[in-house]
Amino acid sequence: MSDQEPPADTAVTTAATAAPTNADAPAVPGPAEVAVDPEHGRRWHAYKAGRYIMPNDEQENERLDIFHHMCELVLGGRLHLAPVGKAPGRILDVGCGTGLWAIEAADEYPSAQVLGCDLSPIQPSMIPPNAKFEIDDVEEEWTYNEPFDYIHARYLSGAIADWPKLTSQMFTHTKPGGYIEIQDFDYIYFSDDGSLSEDHAIKRWVTTLCRTALEKNKRDACPGPKLKGWMQDAGFINVEERLFRIPIGPWPANKDLKRIGEWNRLQLLEGMEAMSIYLLVNVLGWQMDEMKVLLAQVRNDLMDRRIHAQMLL
Repeated sequence: MSDQEPPADTAVTTAATAAPTNADAPAVPGPAEVAVDPEHGRRWHAYKAGRYIMPNDEQENERLDIFHHMCELVLGGRLHLAPVGKAPGRILDVGCGTGLWAIEAADEYPSAQVLGCDLSPIQPSMIPPNAKFEIDDVEEEWTYNEPFDYIHARYLSGAIADWPKLTSQMFTHTKPGGYIEIQDFDYIYFSDDGSLSEDHAIKRWVTTLCRTALEKNKRDACPGPKLKGWMQDAGFINVEERLFRIPIGPWPANKDLKRIGEWNRLQLLEGMEAMSIYLLVNVLGWQMDEMKVLLAQVRNDLMDRRIHAQMLL
């Protein structure tokens, strides 16, 4: 089949808030612990163990940095789309991962105090003077004693049990006139030309992960389409939603989309085993050999340029 480009739709939900209130005390960092899974050879977070499906070892950290680069390509080299101005004050990065976004935000906005929060202590020690990281669970009650000018969250699909609670806490801790921006997925793969079918291994894999395993784990794999409603219900106004179609693999003819697809495929190849260990083996009870057979087929599909798969951010 000939290369086809995904339509240039519009992926980020941003919002201004009207009247948040402050909490009484600053957040308290949790224990900086890690745990090793001896059976599967991967390292997972020990603080609130089981809350997050992915490991926190070097392989996963590298994948997160690859994903960060892909997102910057999608946004045309920008860190965000919210109009935060040239000198924002307090910035919170929810679920900051390796801290790369927060570090770059601190460099871009020297006026800001940038705080990154995550379950895992995987952030570097050499950081800008206006950046800080805390180990905490964003699903617990927030206790920040000052509101934020801008709250950023990205790639929390499959990680949050109560999205309305999370967006409500974001509202409470955003200054009047401030912004939040959430970038997340509708994690179901599709094609416009029929080149991806229900019979393909990659379609069976992501459907099993998202519709079966994550539902059993009581996590939403596809929060993207619901973000606008959750934010409006929380009290945000002027909510703007944008959608981006993200190719899976370098099949588009457009050179920019081809690069995005290449990076997306790379991060999938790096992360698919760890994601499958947690969801297929630990949650659904698959055997490791059974999982490995499926993943070999998925890898073949990812390398097949005749399959014009894509996903929504």
